[in-house]
Amino acid sequence: MNNPIAHIDAELTRLKEASLYRSMKTLNSEQGTTVMLEKEKESTVSDVPRLLLSSNSYLNMATEMRVKQAAAAAALKWGAGSGGSRLTTGNFGLHRQLEKALAKFKGREAALLFNTGYTANVGIISALMDESSLIFSDEYNHASIIDGCRLSRAKIIVYRHNDMASLEEKLKANPTEKGLIVSDAVFSMDGDIVNLPELVALGRKYGCLTMIDEAHATGVIGSKGHGTEEYFIDKGYKKEDIMPDILMGTLSKALGAEGGFAAASQNIIDYLVNKARSFIFSTSQAPATLAAALEALNIVEAEPQHVVSLQHNVEVFCNALTENGVPTKSETPIIPIVIGDEAKAMQVAAAVEEAGIMVPAIRYPTVAKGTARLRVALMADHTEEELTRAAMVIAEAMK
Repeated sequence: MNNPIAHIDAELTRLKEASLYRSMKTLNSEQGTTVMLEKEKESTVSDVPRLLLSSNSYLNMATEMRVKQAAAAAALKWGAGSGGSRLTTGNFGLHRQLEKALAKFKGREAALLFNTGYTANVGIISALMDESSLIFSDEYNHASIIDGCRLSRAKIIVYRHNDMASLEEKLKANPTEKGLIVSDAVFSMDGDIVNLPELVALGRKYGCLTMIDEAHATGVIGSKGHGTEEYFIDKGYKKEDIMPDILMGTLSKALGAEGGFAAASQNIIDYLVNKARSFIFSTSQAPATLAAALEALNIVEAEPQHVVSLQHNVEVFCNALTENGVPTKSETPIIPIVIGDEAKAMQVAAAVEEAGIMVPAIRYPTVAKGTARLRVALMADHTEEELTRAAMVIAEAMK
């Protein structure tokens, strides 16, 4: 008799032998700059402190007292859950408040909330495109973008990473009346920034919609954390020349809460309300999450010093790594330290963790084979002393 799970066991064995097996670590504290990591040794479980250099809570809003208090107050007033989808009974005043605030923050007519960044990308792309469409996608785009492209049933044309000459070559060779150019804003594993001015210009030249995923840009880049457009406006570009048709973003990173959103013209948002399956068929977000995100957004607007501190920490850490023999440059708090070999990357991550610092080893298929790395993610509240020591520990572990 055939064993129906034999292929599962075989694949798990293969993953372990290739240093590609994944497992989860357990935190027993809130996610601040320092966390309590659960460790088991000789059948004894205890919590040990670790400096966290791997969180997407870039502005440390997940632990900001005003954000937590807003979440608690909303749960007490509005309840623990929403009870339905937005199109049935789950549409609260908090949803509309947050959407209006996000639209204003992004300089768009309207915004629409999704439960996660993943469901936002899947819902937006699969709603806008179909089997008659062409999608031009950066080769380093996030998995959620890739899955949204696949679900749309459109023809997917991949261009070289952030290479606008490659994109134009593909656009010229594949004319279409229904096309979409889609790219991350800040690439989640490399930390580099999309060439927004040229991408938008090419979209307009060839008659394609343009969509930018700002999951790692909102609250992170631009002088006041408004994201990719502000980053380029700071460099002298005019806003009207660099505005993509759709901005997607998340509430779960710099805003410290949970969820995703689209910001666009009113007609595109209305279309998504009627066509995006991940929006239509999902129970809406809980009130506590909405209130937390709204409070965090208000803080980012009113207190740009959080963004300034984050960007300062990027400079401090990159300089410290370079001084310790690991040449590093980044304009964002995502700082990849490429090691190459998967097993070696795991060894380095383990050594760094034993020294008191949590930095994950990122391996295939998240990144290409042979490009395994440590993915450092900084917070605004890390101190210079913490970052300087961490750079020394990482450099030593890599020797």
